[in-house]
Amino acid sequence: MQIKTIEPIAVSLPMLKPVVMAGEEVRRADNVLVRIETDSGVVGWGEAASAPVMTGDTLESIVSAIHYLSSTLRNRDPADIAGALTAMDGRMYGNHGAKAAIEIALLDIAGLSTAKPVYALLGDKKRSRMPLLGVIGGGDREGDLRDAEKKKAAGVTAYKIKVGIDTAENDAARTREICKTLGNGMLISADANQGFSTAHAITYVHAVRGSGVDFFEQPVAADDLDGMAAVAAATEIAIGADEGIHSSEDIRRHHERKAARGVSLKAIKLGGLRAVTEAGRLCDSLGMSVNISCKTGESSVACAAALHVASVIPNIAWGLTLTHTGIADDVVAQPLRTAKGFVDSLDRPGLGVDVDEDRVRRHRVTVAARNVA
Repeated sequence: MQIKTIEPIAVSLPMLKPVVMAGEEVRRADNVLVRIETDSGVVGWGEAASAPVMTGDTLESIVSAIHYLSSTLRNRDPADIAGALTAMDGRMYGNHGAKAAIEIALLDIAGLSTAKPVYALLGDKKRSRMPLLGVIGGGDREGDLRDAEKKKAAGVTAYKIKVGIDTAENDAARTREICKTLGNGMLISADANQGFSTAHAITYVHAVRGSGVDFFEQPVAADDLDGMAAVAAATEIAIGADEGIHSSEDIRRHHERKAARGVSLKAIKLGGLRAVTEAGRLCDSLGMSVNISCKTGESSVACAAALHVASVIPNIAWGLTLTHTGIADDVVAQPLRTAKGFVDSLDRPGLGVDVDEDRVRRHRVTVAARNVA
């Protein structure tokens, strides 16, 4: 079996409601699907989100990168995923989003061809049921409180509150009210998405002390390890890193500097599911907590991929963030099912979701991308 075609497909998916975070307001989710077909007719799908402030990727850059990488992948055995990753790295530096989407599609093909779920290609399953981290990110007090009440009534037990979008004092006041609404026994986090200075982040953690916040994600700029370490030293709340994590070396640096007690791992940052799995194992060896996460507005394709990783890594103490529930229309026939704040592992071959190509065409957008391959 050989790879016959590799097609990047840019899509813009409508959100149920805007998600407001520091530096970004997501009203539509701009993602790139990749469709890989073999000479025997097996089709695999992958996905990567446009994430300019996190990875530097745009729709145009992801589409162009996939075109550029395709010439080194066509006619290869799709089962040789390690060889494909090496070939892509040899042809193009970085571009982890494009590489992640391609690797996900290859894993989908490998699973379909061997009648194995993707998680079985990554390691031994550690769990079959996983808690979901519900995002509260409307940016306004009343709307966020209603959202918290709704999610709590639905059975959600883990939360991420978007902050860094107002003053530290106002964000802290909103956080305290949300925590009061949620009550005891919940896993509650706040995520500043790099939106605070060190001084403002310290003001925030002091103001939410005792409110129920368990961890605080990416309070300052991704490359500011001094700031991360200073915030961590100023509070008993665990500090997590997200935008600052793009490699295993980044994880080690944050651990050595006492700049984070946990991390959020995304395929688009690390370059694929194998890299996320390895990073999860590294975190466990270092005693660091893990949140497996999708970028805001990814479809059930990317979310299924994240779910497979979450099924096999040693710990997901900080939960699993699936974001397909925030889009108004998915690209699969049956969106990934969640119930009462939890999701079950996918045991069907491949990713375990069926892409609806009519829906893909409905949301497809044309982008200006240079094909240099």
